[in-house]
Amino acid sequence: MSAAGTPVTAPFGLVRAPIDVAALRAALADPACGGYAAFEGWVRDHNEGQRVRHLEYEAYEPLAVREAERIIAEAVARFGVRHAAGAHRVGDLRVGELAVWVGVSAPHRDEAFRACRYIIDEIKHRLPIWKKEHYLNGDSGWVNCERCAAAPHEHEHGQPGAST
Repeated sequence: MSAAGTPVTAPFGLVRAPIDVAALRAALADPACGGYAAFEGWVRDHNEGQRVRHLEYEAYEPLAVREAERIIAEAVARFGVRHAAGAHRVGDLRVGELAVWVGVSAPHRDEAFRACRYIIDEIKHRLPIWKKEHYLNGDSGWVNCERCAAAPHEHEHGQPGAST
């Protein structure tokens, strides 16, 4: 929290090494906050009937970081949270590794949950990050790249039935 009592957000980063969740979480600690929510996205061993061996993430890094910081600022303003941060891996990741992390601290849990959901949903839709899956059978393929060319649209976050 700044001296003026305004929200402070921790940075968003694209990282090649494992995400340091403890350090990111510690940056969100604030005695004025009673609620904390985090999301962790891990590399799973399957997708659409294929067994996944590992993933590659690529990003247009300057734009991805800038847009993620914009998303975090939107969440702070929209949900009244005090702190928010995130990180996304790039490079080669094995099954079970942490690919993306988002954390939020707020005076109450509801704001923290809603802001965390908003941030991860927007990261998935707006950031220029691409995922290539490598399968056990030797094939590989880029996943959801059609979204890269799609026009941005508004999402209804926190509403029943909203997409994840």
